[in-house]
Amino acid sequence: MFHQNNTNALEKGRFFIAKIMNVDYIIVGFGLSGLCLAEKLGREHKTFVVYDNQSQDASLVAGGIFNPVILKRFTLAWNAQEQAPLAKDFYTELEQYLGVKLVKALPILRRFNSVEEQNNWFDAADKTFLEDYLNTSLIKEVEGVNSSYSFGKVVGTGILDTNRLVAAYKEKLLNENLLVEKSFDYDELSMDSSKVNYKEITAKQIVFCEGFGLKQNPYFDHLQLVGNKGEYITIKCDGLELKDCMLKFSFFVIPLGDQFFKVGATYNRDFQDRYATSEAKEEIVSKLEKVLSVPFEVVKQEAGVRPTTKDRRPLLGQHPTYKNIYVNNGFGSRGIIMAPSAANWMFNFIEKGIELPKEVDIKRFY
Repeated sequence: MFHQNNTNALEKGRFFIAKIMNVDYIIVGFGLSGLCLAEKLGREHKTFVVYDNQSQDASLVAGGIFNPVILKRFTLAWNAQEQAPLAKDFYTELEQYLGVKLVKALPILRRFNSVEEQNNWFDAADKTFLEDYLNTSLIKEVEGVNSSYSFGKVVGTGILDTNRLVAAYKEKLLNENLLVEKSFDYDELSMDSSKVNYKEITAKQIVFCEGFGLKQNPYFDHLQLVGNKGEYITIKCDGLELKDCMLKFSFFVIPLGDQFFKVGATYNRDFQDRYATSEAKEEIVSKLEKVLSVPFEVVKQEAGVRPTTKDRRPLLGQHPTYKNIYVNNGFGSRGIIMAPSAANWMFNFIEKGIELPKEVDIKRFY
């Protein structure tokens, strides 16, 4: 991958390409967590190489919804008042750097199931931070949707095209010789007090961002990572007027254009594999038929396994024994908003000795 000589690292584009076998970081895994960390390292002029075998696809299957509000209880997600603005700026800057459109502003219409829910909506809209997201002007009806009550509009939300983001960033890394599309062999990793060695590469640090693949990692398989399988269907529905917003009931309905919509996702902790199932399809279709007043056709189904934790907080930190080995994982369905902040936390922790937020530090399990 690299040419071995004694030349110092040279700057190429925004990254420093190591002409020798020494780098600052090895990143294992390239979903959103690995991508955001790589971008942070690039901005800080740190050398790195990424290993990714494309076995974990939760970031690619996800709906890509940028939403800091928990719409079941009308509350703000943990630390979202800080994470959401940072994430918006982060992805906007990536759009400019990569030269591709990634973010689309798209409000969410929350379908109410009762008068009590409507009242709770207005109560929540008066709270600090939520007042910026919950619009108090209710929507009476949506063409193609059954509802006995109104719809609440969530603003400041949108869609991140995670597939385009990962593909464009991988292309950059490949062009810069920074991406190895192979499985990581844990048996080939060795370390001492100042560095880690992996095959022909020596690095100061290694960070594992493997998603649910962390369950197979012998250095972090003791952590309480819980897989949560999510499945989406894509439908064609000519009678549904939902072009400029998303719909939220039990599931999200996301407009894709030309009357195609992505619908989901399911949550299943008791699963056998990462493949799509007929049971999940039937669950989504059954609930969708009760909500839509117009016919639709299922044209596609996808599945992925989210890396989640029992306390719904990410897994960030340093291995308790090997001081050059780190983990950056466990974002569940909140990775779009959390991952940019987590990259900052990890960098500041490793490079500057700034403590991680206690809620995400893996020391909470020791």
